Amino acid sequence: MSHVADPVASILAGYRPLAGGYDELVDAAGRVRPHWRPFVEALEQVGLPELNRRADGIARRLRESGVYYRAYDRDADQAWPLSATPVLISAEDWRIIEAGVIQRARLMEAALTDFYGPRNLVANGDVPAAIITGSPDFLRPMAGRTPAGGRHLSFYGVDLGRAPDGRWWVLNDRTQAPSGAGYALGNRIALARTLPETMHDLDVQRLAGFFQTFRATLTARSAPDSAGVCLLTPGPYNETYYEHAYLARYLGFLLVEGEDLAVRNGAVFLRTVAGLKKIDMLLRRLDADFADPLELNPSSQLGAPGLAHAARTGAVSFANALGSGLVESRALMSFWPKLSQRLLGEDLLLPNIATWWCGDDAARDVVRARFDDLAIAPAFTNERGGLFSFGAAQAAALSPQDRAAVLARMERRGGDFVGQELVTLSSTPVMSPEGFEPRPFQLRVFVAATQDGWVVMPGGFCRVSSRNDPLAISMQRGGMSADAWVLADGPLVYRSLLPSANALEIRRAIGALTTRTAENMFWLGRYLERADACLRLVRALATRAGERDPEAVDVAERLCSLLETWGAIADIEQDERSAGEAAAEAMQATDMFGAPPVLVRRALHAASAIRDMLSPDAWRMIKGLDRQLSEPLDGAVADTLDRAERGLRELAAFAGYAHENMTRSTGWAILEIGRRVERGLAVARYTANFGVSDAGPAALDALLELGDSQITYARRYFVTASPAAVADLLIFDEDNPRSCAFQARHLRDLLDQLPESAHADAVHALRRSVVLLEAAMASHSPGDVDAAFMTSLDAAFLHVASSFAELYLADHPDAP
Repeated sequence: MSHVADPVASILAGYRPLAGGYDELVDAAGRVRPHWRPFVEALEQVGLPELNRRADGIARRLRESGVYYRAYDRDADQAWPLSATPVLISAEDWRIIEAGVIQRARLMEAALTDFYGPRNLVANGDVPAAIITGSPDFLRPMAGRTPAGGRHLSFYGVDLGRAPDGRWWVLNDRTQAPSGAGYALGNRIALARTLPETMHDLDVQRLAGFFQTFRATLTARSAPDSAGVCLLTPGPYNETYYEHAYLARYLGFLLVEGEDLAVRNGAVFLRTVAGLKKIDMLLRRLDADFADPLELNPSSQLGAPGLAHAARTGAVSFANALGSGLVESRALMSFWPKLSQRLLGEDLLLPNIATWWCGDDAARDVVRARFDDLAIAPAFTNERGGLFSFGAAQAAALSPQDRAAVLARMERRGGDFVGQELVTLSSTPVMSPEGFEPRPFQLRVFVAATQDGWVVMPGGFCRVSSRNDPLAISMQRGGMSADAWVLADGPLVYRSLLPSANALEIRRAIGALTTRTAENMFWLGRYLERADACLRLVRALATRAGERDPEAVDVAERLCSLLETWGAIADIEQDERSAGEAAAEAMQATDMFGAPPVLVRRALHAASAIRDMLSPDAWRMIKGLDRQLSEPLDGAVADTLDRAERGLRELAAFAGYAHENMTRSTGWAILEIGRRVERGLAVARYTANFGVSDAGPAALDALLELGDSQITYARRYFVTASPAAVADLLIFDEDNPRSCAFQARHLRDLLDQLPESAHADAVHALRRSVVLLEAAMASHSPGDVDAAFMTSLDAAFLHVASSFAELYLADHPDAP
């Protein structure tokens, strides 16, 4: 068949199904399949130009929202590629998939129970011992113990593909820490905003009910007096960290890293700003062997010593249990049909792709004989680097040198390899500017264990190939994602992730705040406020570029000196660059620690470590500012000035967001403390540099500009700037949001919003530092501001910052 023959599908003109495979959209006669027909008719109504416009909108929203993944071989975050066309799954197909994956989840759980328990399957010869004990995912410290909660798997993922005959086949099992559910949820939200009427009209099954059930199940396993369910992530450098943060925020779980955890007397605690708080339930997105450097992987810096012991004794429950990645092994693929009969007494409802484990001599002979017709893959985990970085490699495509090397390795250690039948995957339509074209895809389906049995997420995470290569479906190799729409048999009932009103307990506490999160909040506030201060210097300098008046030239030189002291520009002789050149240098410097682009990049780094604490709007503001300051300047002073002013507007927007939208929680208070300390330091240093007591009119005008107080001064005095009046406004006036006194008063108020601490000496030191700050200003008047006073004021603000860090950000190892 060369093209679509359906007369109602003019929008599919030019669509040509791939040869040899099953096409999801059209049948062998070129007719649109019945469950796709309403969708195609809806697309006809919208039209291709409008669909392309909406697709561009999806990409823009995902980019602005900071949805990304990280490729193994690239440091930079990669934009999340989402197809504007979903994969449609009929109700009939879904019943087959649902039954098959629930059966497989039961099989995985039963196998893990045996492999870590009596090992009857090995003793009876059903599974070779080498497949179990030879797997790097078999964790010996976990053998012989039943996991807390009584099960190994709480969340299971399985990759499916459809064969040319229309049957669904299992390609891979995901039991270690299945990824993709969060991305699937994000894909659904993005597509729902693009095709809302179509989704409603087609009765697409919703995802919220699945996540509500999963959350309720995990929450029930956590004691009421604990810190609640925590999602354990490897951190911001993991390729799927965005998903971890997104899921934690959506489910209301606390996102934690290994450094946030401490094991004391066999129990697991969370390091919080209020001290150690016990936790007993971890949703694990960290590979199990990295969880504990003491017993599992000594090179790991991602886990916490003692976690394996706590898991063995039942002090903490993991979802999934440590060691559950064992059954992901490709080597087990060829044994599952037999094991299903042995453990469940049932035939597999969804068959595996044919697999031969080369640790068996007969199977290895088959692989050698059919080498060019098979895919060759590691029997256990993927290699990092080399031929098998992304799993399977098509044997026929190997170079002569690689072919010889693989065969030699297979001869030496056959148990490290499997041969697998090449699968011709089905294809789904994806949209391009010219129309629709077919692409092979895989569907990852997720199953959660609940008190009432296994529940399947009605949808999934689709990975679509960027080319007509069924082995190249990987986000790491340029593939894209797609939403999976499971069509219901009838109208749907609305479900929300929020609990029912009858079960709702009124509370205002948000939950524990880890010391790591607090530190990032503190420095996010400081970096953004420091960037604000530096941008004000750049703006003031740019407006004085080309000035010849001696007083104005002196002001420009002082501004340059401040930028040098700030670390925003290199320290060179003043006459070697103009004011305009110095301003442009600061706006473009990427190697100066105090330059605006560097400060905002550091703020972005701090924000990325607390993505679960920030709303999409807050993230977009910081990400947008970083993108804006990374753009090249054209060299003109006007461009520098415009860039600085736009940056200040973005920072003002974030400050307004924080003031109007953030709940007055401990996290907000710490963000504000960082901002207030940094603003006080900036004003103190501005004033010290210009020597307010003997400054001339031009210098005083510059001070008022830097302190954003020109209008206030003009409305109060109607005269040329006076040193004492300027000092009063910028230092002593508690009603001026830019003054040092305003910062000191608010710091005192913010201390009352911080949690109590058992470290009385540190608490006293912090409160005393603020008292000393206020006392320093109370002992002086606007008329006697000198260099010594400004130096003491600078030191007082720094002392507040160090006292705060010592109390709330330092690691206090005391047992609870």
